[in-house]
Amino acid sequence: MKYSALQIFIQGLTGNKSWKPVWREPEPKSGYDIIVVGGGGHGLATAYYLAKEFGITNIAVLEKGWIGGGNVGRNTTIIRSNYLLPGNQPFYELSMKLWEGLEQDFNYNAMVSQRGILNLFHSDPQHDAFVRRANAMRMAGADAQILDTDGVRELYPYLDFENARFPIKGGLLQPRGGTVRHDAVAWGYARGADSRGVDIIQNCEVTGIKIRNGICSGVETTRGTISAKKVAVCVAGSSSRVMEKAGLRLPIESHVLQAFVTEGLKPVLPGVVTFGAGHFYVSQSDKGGLVFGGDIDGYNTYAQRGNLPVVEDVCEGGMAIMPLIGRARLLRMWGGVMDMSMDGSPFIDKTSIEGLHFNGGWCYGGFKATPASGMCYAHLLATGKPHPVATEFRLDRFKRGAMIDEKGVGAQPNLH
Repeated sequence: MKYSALQIFIQGLTGNKSWKPVWREPEPKSGYDIIVVGGGGHGLATAYYLAKEFGITNIAVLEKGWIGGGNVGRNTTIIRSNYLLPGNQPFYELSMKLWEGLEQDFNYNAMVSQRGILNLFHSDPQHDAFVRRANAMRMAGADAQILDTDGVRELYPYLDFENARFPIKGGLLQPRGGTVRHDAVAWGYARGADSRGVDIIQNCEVTGIKIRNGICSGVETTRGTISAKKVAVCVAGSSSRVMEKAGLRLPIESHVLQAFVTEGLKPVLPGVVTFGAGHFYVSQSDKGGLVFGGDIDGYNTYAQRGNLPVVEDVCEGGMAIMPLIGRARLLRMWGGVMDMSMDGSPFIDKTSIEGLHFNGGWCYGGFKATPASGMCYAHLLATGKPHPVATEFRLDRFKRGAMIDEKGVGAQPNLH
């Protein structure tokens, strides 16, 4: 069923009784051309682009829980392409361009809102660093503006401009950045992939990876053995556990990252704001709640829950730039398990086992990368070659001394 204003009108007149399920609930077949392990945003986007761009439809997406139950539904919804290094910037700019046409592409309202993202700076050295980043963004085809204090005040009068410890001297603004409804992204990609013949199989956990003579031939699951010519793993914070089933160790640590939503408030934040002197980021949802987050919890875990010291740390960051947040009631909080690479940049690559591929290490940037990650992973699976904007996301880059150390926001060895 194609969604349109006319369909909404007709369904409203008939009591909304004729809407069809967004995707099927198929039984797994004995074999597929490609099995995508992980039914989050990246896995669903990979299947979608494999079917749409490369015509490969004999695909299964295996999800151990339910669609939208992982990190794709546990984040702060921010999209941006304000990266610095050549290994990252073209990739995230591709993702931004895909976001801009996404809703028309898969005919689903993902609530893409390009309300702008502002990174505050508080010192002269930070100003110089942000000017450098802005120039790199412009050279890569992205948009960037440097604002002074008055420019920031005009956009965000509710920030604390009298704070002597963290004076707001300006900010780096990317007007095309913004937010997207996170679970709608999963639903839209799932619907688009399903409509092209992809089997989306929920409650199907991978318990083993079939390997013989160095060749991957499928997976063992809680719903039986499924063979495949290629297996593509993209399971975010569970990457190390799944790849361990193939005997592989990854340069990744898993940490929990907490996010928070307050009660609904009147409009106070037109866009996304990040705190340059700490690690705090905040936006306001369409319902009025302030959505914010900060640093990862300092310990390794696979649990989707955090701890109170990080709650205190994140709220301190919010109070430092926007004291009014202290008057808002916290409505809910959640945790997503982050796959933190050692240099803060991701992997989209073949493994040493023929037929087994890996996508992971997204650190804080997994959600904003969803479209480009799916496109680049699909390109690798379909052609056997990396996409032109993802040539640096190799698993062996540490061995080769080719790290992409964007900002030191990797796992604990980098101290964030």
